[in-house]
Amino acid sequence: MSKSVVRRAALVVGAGVACAAVGQQALVNPGPNKVAFPENWAKGVMYATVDRPDTKQYREFYTTPDVIEAVRAGKPVPDGAVLTLAAYMAQVDANGVPLKDANGRFIKGNLAAVNVQQKKKGHGDDIPAAIRNGDWQYQSFTPDGKPNEKANLTACYQCHLPFAKDEFLTNFAKLKGTFPSAAQVALKSGATDVSITGFSFGPTTLKVVAGEKVTWTNADYTPHQVTLVGADGKRTDVMLKGQSATMQFDAAGNIAYTCGLHPTMKGTVEVVAKN
Repeated sequence: MSKSVVRRAALVVGAGVACAAVGQQALVNPGPNKVAFPENWAKGVMYATVDRPDTKQYREFYTTPDVIEAVRAGKPVPDGAVLTLAAYMAQVDANGVPLKDANGRFIKGNLAAVNVQQKKKGHGDDIPAAIRNGDWQYQSFTPDGKPNEKANLTACYQCHLPFAKDEFLTNFAKLKGTFPSAAQVALKSGATDVSITGFSFGPTTLKVVAGEKVTWTNADYTPHQVTLVGADGKRTDVMLKGQSATMQFDAAGNIAYTCGLHPTMKGTVEVVAKN
């Protein structure tokens, strides 16, 4: 890797690369991978941290000043830029519940993975058009720099795809003021509303009458997609922060669902027959 690439390296991408978390399904790589491990990622500038309740991880995001300046100025991310996400397992108590510091944040444990997003001309040529992220490619590495054979790389492309207008960067959208802050997301509290916050559905179980519609509103910084568990696999559109999606339930029964981008997120709609 050239010195210029290493200098820009060390940027961890937002939620998208996060989809390549340790412990997910077998490797799903949509094309030839050209991303090398950025040896000097930890020498970059840490610009954000994120707690991930769904995977019990604490994550650090790194970049270099030139990349941040380009994003804030509305300029294209420079060719050769490498973004790196350092995923640490959160420290947990005897019951497996993440421990928190005085500020209510997860306490960092052992490094679990180093997830990388690199922009380079031609990187997207071999990626299927349906999920192509411009000239970006993704790779997940173990802490010792070896490719993580358990990473679902296709999920990275799917998670970042809705952010095409922001160069497929999720956390950087905050720097540009593109998405509303948590306080600006108007969450609905009706009898058929479900909020998505902190990588969880609330309420986890919702009871409705057959024929009613359920509305999900996403308040997280990362995109989510409601996917029904079952043969039909019906799903909503991907919801960015502040967006909502609605689905109607006509038949009585218990309908389980997950987030199509973060399958550890689960919920249930209990549909009762009309009197």
